[in-house]
Amino acid sequence: MNKKTRFGIIAIALVGLAGLGYYAYTANRAPAAEPVTPPGGAGKPAGGGAPASFPTAVEVARVAASDFADDVTAVGTLKSNESVVLRPETAGRVASIGFKDGAVVAKGTVLVVFDAAIQDAELLQARANLALAKSSYERNVELVGKKFLSQQALDASAATLKVQEAAVQLAEAKAAKMRIKAPFTGMVGLRNVSVGDYLKDGQDLINIEDVATLRVDFKLPENYLGRISKGQVVEVQTDALPSERFKAVLDAIDPLVDQNGRSISARARLDNAKGKLRPGMFVRVRLLFGERKAVLMVPEQSIVPGGQPAVFKVVDGKANLVKVKLGVRRMAQVEVVAGLAAGDVVVTAGQLKLREGAAVRPVGEGTPPAAAQAVAAGTAAGK
Repeated sequence: MNKKTRFGIIAIALVGLAGLGYYAYTANRAPAAEPVTPPGGAGKPAGGGAPASFPTAVEVARVAASDFADDVTAVGTLKSNESVVLRPETAGRVASIGFKDGAVVAKGTVLVVFDAAIQDAELLQARANLALAKSSYERNVELVGKKFLSQQALDASAATLKVQEAAVQLAEAKAAKMRIKAPFTGMVGLRNVSVGDYLKDGQDLINIEDVATLRVDFKLPENYLGRISKGQVVEVQTDALPSERFKAVLDAIDPLVDQNGRSISARARLDNAKGKLRPGMFVRVRLLFGERKAVLMVPEQSIVPGGQPAVFKVVDGKANLVKVKLGVRRMAQVEVVAGLAAGDVVVTAGQLKLREGAAVRPVGEGTPPAAAQAVAAGTAAGK
């Protein structure tokens, strides 16, 4: 192929490409054909589709005004007013046991006696030595008065007397260690020893619990620090006795705030004279600060996620974004301090599809939410 033929082919190809480009350009700029309006369907697109301004279906709820119990709840644990595990200070063999499992014993009751034959013998020996030292000292006093004995000899006999007195006290203390007594009035636990067992010093013997009064230990968020004080009434409830509520009194507040959980440790005291509750039980604690009337509550799901709290309020079939100020949360409900009024309709589901002024079709509009009613019912029950 010669040079002129090759250039001719290239020129034809370029002209063809230019023609295709011009056709594509003009085709794209051509006006679209008007839609065909079916008979009897003027103003509606073909195919029966919805118009572009069709309202968005959303779930709604009315803002409820109800009486509100201003309180705080927490979980806690019951503990004995006094609790101790008795352990022997010296090794020995159990000679007798003076209690029954689970019995209430008075302070000073002898619970366990160890074999104290050696300690009793040492005590008798110490007392005999004391009697001898005492008689020797008294005789030396008479001799010194008659100038038959020096003062130095009298001082030596006085020192010997004091040594023997201390020896008796030491022997009595050793003998007393062989008798384990109740340090306070309380209920003993289940023993794991029997008569004849040999126990080492420090070995667990028996636990004793003062359950006439119980301690209720619980924690609260640090933002309640300024609202709690010693002497406040605390309501206690347990799953073991679901129909009963017990009253306790806030007794102490830990001055140190837990830096890990940012919580306050508190302790209340509960009268358990009837013995219905036991240490170690799980309880629910409720502190009542007061009661407020006509508190506005909305479902938590109505709050639009983002920065400042806001809700979509439905007005004349349109969604209006309203900024609100929130208060406490309770039972999937949140208090609205400012921004709404009782009876306003707010969107509870479907907010992500909405924008300011969007047309909406409410679904589920009606009575106040059941959770808000439950809050009011719970307040009435707590009175």
